[in-house]
Amino acid sequence: MLSGTIDRALRYFLCIAELGSLSKASEVLGQTQSGLSKQLAALEAKVGVALFVRTGRGVELTEVGARLYSALKSPFRAIDQALETVSQQVATHGTVRLATVHTLSYYYAADVVAKFVSSRPHANLSLLGRSSPEVVELVNSGKADLGFVYDVAVDVGTLHSQPLFEDRMSLIVRQSNPLADSAAASPDDLKLIGFPPHYALRRMLHSAGLNASYVAEAETIDAMLKLVSSGIGNCVLPSRIPAKLLEDYELRSVPITHPPLSRWVVVITPADKPMSGLTNEFLRCSLEVAKGLET
Repeated sequence: MLSGTIDRALRYFLCIAELGSLSKASEVLGQTQSGLSKQLAALEAKVGVALFVRTGRGVELTEVGARLYSALKSPFRAIDQALETVSQQVATHGTVRLATVHTLSYYYAADVVAKFVSSRPHANLSLLGRSSPEVVELVNSGKADLGFVYDVAVDVGTLHSQPLFEDRMSLIVRQSNPLADSAAASPDDLKLIGFPPHYALRRMLHSAGLNASYVAEAETIDAMLKLVSSGIGNCVLPSRIPAKLLEDYELRSVPITHPPLSRWVVVITPADKPMSGLTNEFLRCSLEVAKGLET
């Protein structure tokens, strides 16, 4: 056998030993069962003794097979971990698919993207702006590598959620509105322009038991600000929305204290799928930018 063939045969042996079945191992490895049997037979011929015995439920390790498995398990895991570490460190090309709720693209996601691109200039980034439930679905289905979303929207066991920062809400009003000069305000008993009911921010306002009435709905920040600027109502948005953007619409942000409204922004990734080196780098940038927001 050549060294490459030995390596492959030993990896096949480890897979069979861990699954206890030639048929299951063939599915995982993408090999035919007959081809896998030939690889195993060649390895046993090299060793000079049987490594498995057949049972009614599959195969079991012989005494020699158990010793070989014990000797190989840790070294091969160490090799795989070393290869993964190096791959993550040198990864410079490829695509990261990010799904994010719309609001974060105005004050957080752009900073993360800028930091990531500066460290990986040859990488591509696909940015998907969606509602919270849609972000969760995109990551859960594998159509996005990671997502920025509000914690209240994440209730999927197949996803890993990591806190980023706390997002506090403010009332957005016209500069000519008497509330614009207030130190604090409440959205209670006000006419509001809001996101559709399935959006996390709208659900948060509903959960707070506010008596506000909705006079219009919008799915984008710009559309919402334009409606507020027209004078038909106010809106509730994160306090981190840039002041320059509000000034462009002749609007002002007033802190909300009655009741105080906040939510945690989290990053979600698949719990059962390893991330690529580029995705890990993007996650690192996300955590660093979030840490800066909290200081």
